Amino acid sequence: MKCGLVAADGAVLHRETRPTPREAGGRPILDALLETVVELGQKATADGHRVRAVGVVVPGIIDAATGTVSAENLAWVSTPVLAELKAAIGEDRPIVLAHDVRAGGYAELRQGALTGTTNSLFLPLGTGIAAAMVIDGSLVSGDGYAGELGHTRFIHGDAAEQCACGQWGCLETVASAAALARRYGARTGRTVDGAREVLELLAAGDPDAAQVWDDALTVLVDALVLYTTLVAPTRIAIGGGLVGAGETLLQPLRDGIHARLTFQREPEIVAAVLGEEAGCLGAAQMAWDRVAADESGEQTV
Repeated sequence: MKCGLVAADGAVLHRETRPTPREAGGRPILDALLETVVELGQKATADGHRVRAVGVVVPGIIDAATGTVSAENLAWVSTPVLAELKAAIGEDRPIVLAHDVRAGGYAELRQGALTGTTNSLFLPLGTGIAAAMVIDGSLVSGDGYAGELGHTRFIHGDAAEQCACGQWGCLETVASAAALARRYGARTGRTVDGAREVLELLAAGDPDAAQVWDDALTVLVDALVLYTTLVAPTRIAIGGGLVGAGETLLQPLRDGIHARLTFQREPEIVAAVLGEEAGCLGAAQMAWDRVAADESGEQTV
């Protein structure tokens, strides 16, 4: 968990990370989240600040109407996260509950790589793959379901692996950071220390690492060409752990997309700039936007 105290002008007054007790199950994860929010509020008070609003962003499908979250990797099924937050910290201040990747995209749109765009995409490539879609100037939620690009099918036949979502051949099974390490291990029988080691082996000329990497690039190009054809972004910002590969990732994506497009508008492919703090900064920005809207009497979503 990445968390912090952020002032109205965007200055980060305090930042920290805490472990997520994933092995313990859904309830302990929720308890750890609640404890973190409460203790951050206590720290703010001790430091002489007043907490005006709270922004919490999580993975999964978020039902904005009920404040419930279903997230496979957190063992949450229709978990009443918003109600639990209100019970823990009270209802005297606004609480924003949103999707972590959409929050990261919002931060990149407001102060990062997507600034100045009205049609763009934030695509972090990490343990999983999801996308924040900016269309005609608005961040698209789709009632909590939009942006799950990692769960579109691009691999068919015997090569398709089953995804955590239950479908076979998803983009996430080939092109996520977790998939790189898993697929390299399956090819070689060797255990590697995540995608980072696969990239090190790639740089050293390892042919198995090269094949796993090429497979990932192929499906990423397929996904971005499809997205570009449907939505016509002017800029795509790649984030997550894999963007650490730099031009080893970005230039093949540019080349692959350029070779495939005919009539479509070709997007810029750039690295996201806010790094691992994007989601946290987006959560804070959304919370401050809620404060501003409440003070002005505007309706917020």
